[in-house]
Amino acid sequence: MKKTEIAICLMVAALTVPGTAMAYVGPGAGLSLLGALWALVAALGTAIVFVAIWPIRRMLRRRRAVQAQPAPAASARAERRD
Repeated sequence: MKKTEIAICLMVAALTVPGTAMAYVGPGAGLSLLGALWALVAALGTAIVFVAIWPIRRMLRRRRAVQAQPAPAASARAERRD
């Protein structure tokens, strides 16, 4: 069983080794590739930052909402005056 697993792993490794690429990437295609890669990195980075900041923004909004509400004792006094 062990020899079979090793043989399969070696065959898979041999099949995944790339051959020599006989290709040329010109400056236009290279810059297009870099621009697309830069946009992808920027989009992923922005998404990660917004997901990381979301709980902090939510906490700050809740804190502002609590501070904006009048205290319960002050609202009870205002109702008695009416």
